[in-house]
Amino acid sequence: MEFDWKLFLTGLGLAFILEGLPYFLAAEKMPTVLRALSERKPSELRGLGFTAILSGLALLFFLRGTGG
Repeated sequence: MEFDWKLFLTGLGLAFILEGLPYFLAAEKMPTVLRALSERKPSELRGLGFTAILSGLALLFFLRGTGG
């Protein structure tokens, strides 16, 4: 299996775009959001991260499974 750098870098670029959107679209609200996140317990943040990972994996699984 050969590593597809173009696909990897495309995914990385998309991740940067998605990460940057909230800061660009709602810059004035981000300090409040970040403050609220900083007040959460590490276990809650870990749960949110794990949910995001599982959601992403499920999306990729279904997209790749349908031939898309």
